[in-house]
Amino acid sequence: MTDHAHDLAALREATDRLLGATGKLDDAALSEPSRLPGWSRGHVVAHLSRNADALANVLRDLPMYADSETRDREIERDAPRSQAKQLADLTASAARFVAAAAEPADWSRTVTLRRGMTDSAANVPFRRRGEVELHHVDLGIGYELEDLPDEFTAREIDFLAARFAGHPEVVPTSMADDTGRVWTTGGGAEGGPVAVRGTAPELLGWLSGRRDGSALTVEGGTLPALPPL
Repeated sequence: MTDHAHDLAALREATDRLLGATGKLDDAALSEPSRLPGWSRGHVVAHLSRNADALANVLRDLPMYADSETRDREIERDAPRSQAKQLADLTASAARFVAAAAEPADWSRTVTLRRGMTDSAANVPFRRRGEVELHHVDLGIGYELEDLPDEFTAREIDFLAARFAGHPEVVPTSMADDTGRVWTTGGGAEGGPVAVRGTAPELLGWLSGRRDGSALTVEGGTLPALPPL
C-alpha cells in the first residue's frame, strides 16, 4: 500500500536537492539546453514550478491544467526568466504543493490527472517526486540516474513497467537488474518474450526515454522500442 506520508518526506528531500542545485546556476546556465529536446534548463525549471501547482490542483480535486495549450504557453512564458525569479517560483510552488497535501483529505479517493488519466490521491506525492527527481537529471548539471535513491529507482521502474503493461506496441518483456529484482511489462504486441538485463539506473533510463538501452543486454529478440510517455 502506498504510504503518502513517506512519499511526502522523500519529496521534501528531493526538492531540497533540486533547490540547492538550481541555486548554484546563473542566468546563462539556465538559458543553455537541457537534456530534453527543444527545452532549455529554464524550460525544465518552469515546468517543475507549474507542475507543482498543477498537482496541488489535483489534490484539491480541481482540473490539473486549464488545457494543454495553457500548460505549454505558461512554460514558454516562464522559461526565460532570471535565475532569481525561477528559484523563487520553484521554492514557492513547492511550498504550495506541500500546503495542499497538508489539507485534511481522503487519500484513498480517485483523482483526475492530465488527459483524463486517474489515480489514487495517495500516489500523487510519488508522482511529484518522480517529476522532481527525473527532471533534476534532465538539467544536465551533474545529478545522474545513478545518483537517484535506489528505493526511488525501483519504484519508478514499477510505475513505468505498469504503464507499458499490455501496451499494443510492446512485446512481452521481462526485466531484471543486477541485484535480482524482476519486472514484467508489455505484452500487447506479437512476438517475444524478450528478456532485458542491466543495472536499475540503466533500466530506468530506457523505460523513461532518457537512455537508448545500449548498456542493457537482451535475449529473445531486439530491445523493444517504447512509445513516448
